[in-house]
Amino acid sequence: MSTPVFTLERIAFRYPGAENLFQDLSLEIAAGDSICLLGANGSGKSTLLKMFCGLVFPSAGRILAFGQEITEARLEDSGFARQYHRRVGFIFQNSEAQLFNTRVWDEVAYGPNQLGLSSAEVKTRVDDILTMLNLQSLADRSPYRLSGGEKKKVAVAAALVLNPEVLILDEPTNGLDPKTQRWLIELLLQLNSMGRTIITATHNLDLAHAISRRAIILSEDHQLVYDGPSDQALEDKSLLTAVNLIEEYTHRHGEQDHKHRYTHG
Repeated sequence: MSTPVFTLERIAFRYPGAENLFQDLSLEIAAGDSICLLGANGSGKSTLLKMFCGLVFPSAGRILAFGQEITEARLEDSGFARQYHRRVGFIFQNSEAQLFNTRVWDEVAYGPNQLGLSSAEVKTRVDDILTMLNLQSLADRSPYRLSGGEKKKVAVAAALVLNPEVLILDEPTNGLDPKTQRWLIELLLQLNSMGRTIITATHNLDLAHAISRRAIILSEDHQLVYDGPSDQALEDKSLLTAVNLIEEYTHRHGEQDHKHRYTHG
């Protein structure tokens, strides 16, 4: 059996001055998994993603990545951190949080440059990923003058240029037009079919249905309440209502009762 990509062993987490966000949480994520992390706002989805990315650390328990324990001290080692962030790519909810160069080409080249690659190798990688994502026309544009959808594509390119084994996305479809959402869904399906592990935090149930085989659901009090096939979770109205992902209400048209489902977005 291959080593899990991530293993959480009875972790707890708390922000300074706050109560525990997680308590005694354990789970494993295998290589090649396609997972949606579901939960209402405030359930802890983004914090869990940050833990996978080495941006925050458990206050108790252990988190392992690729069989090695991930600690703050270990990620302070620049060599270890560089290789870790090459293997694990993160797409922020707000793309602008990732964009800081004045030209798209330089934005995408930033990560490869940090790996110490030759100029020729950096150029090849950047040109290849811009071609793959059909972004050549944006290469000389300023990221700050792009549309929301274009910014998201550039953020994806900047992560994929490092050829990560794991791609983590936080609410990736927020604010995107339908065409860009479809582009992103098709890309994630393609990457997963090529063996990439995809972990997506969302409360968009349509996105979860489209891209994931496994759902991990957090309740509003930060408990792991479901870990299993996504199709079963998405058909369980009682579960989705209990974690505040859907709400059904009934009203009358003449003599008929009509039931509507509201999806929290």
